[in-house]
Amino acid sequence: MRFYVVTIFPEVLEALDFSILKLARERGLLEIIPVNPRDFATDRHRTVDDEPYGGGAGMVMKPEPLVAAVEEVKARDPKAKSYLLSPRGRTFTQVVAQEMARESAVTLICGRYEGVDERVRAYIDGEVSMGDFVLAGGELAAMVIIETVARLVPGVLGSRESLEEESFAGNLLEYPQYTRPPIFGGLEVPQVLRSGNHQEIARWRRYQQIKVTWERRPDLLARAELSPQDREYLAMVVKGEDPWKDL
Repeated sequence: MRFYVVTIFPEVLEALDFSILKLARERGLLEIIPVNPRDFATDRHRTVDDEPYGGGAGMVMKPEPLVAAVEEVKARDPKAKSYLLSPRGRTFTQVVAQEMARESAVTLICGRYEGVDERVRAYIDGEVSMGDFVLAGGELAAMVIIETVARLVPGVLGSRESLEEESFAGNLLEYPQYTRPPIFGGLEVPQVLRSGNHQEIARWRRYQQIKVTWERRPDLLARAELSPQDREYLAMVVKGEDPWKDL
């Protein structure tokens, strides 16, 4: 999969050259290609911003360099879907990440200053927001999107189970994880995880997913596809019952 990142700070993307993403790039599963709009500015100062019409604080990114950068990517990679990173966009979620992962190429446009000229929106496919807050620029948002989406690309992760069982899979949060030592700070690893009974461990983990989601993100449960067994677990959670508590 290819990511084109339209940014005036391409050096920021060097932070992505590590761990899983680095291995994915070395294996040819992932490409991250910076595109600097300054390269498309036509004046000798390579200007990409100007004062806003109507007055106001700050500067606005000019349409010509940004659109030229996007059009250059489209000419090079016609199937690339382009997204402006903006607080006004669709909130980025695991569902959005899955949609992007089905594309062969995605262009992420990083705004700066007070925003971008409104006319840029006529040349892109959509807008994406990281949430109800404002960043100084889109670069960090682009990096979050790239890491999230890249993990969904076949072959990037060593185990499909990592994707199937982690948070937000099926609109449930992930179950608690433990490793050695068995006791730390007076807190003990649940006995069921040390029992060797894999069926019972699977049931405990599913119960814990529902319990953690109920306690921390009950809004997700409304969208979750729950089996009859899941609904029994949910009823137990609501009543404060835990079949594994005394094991």
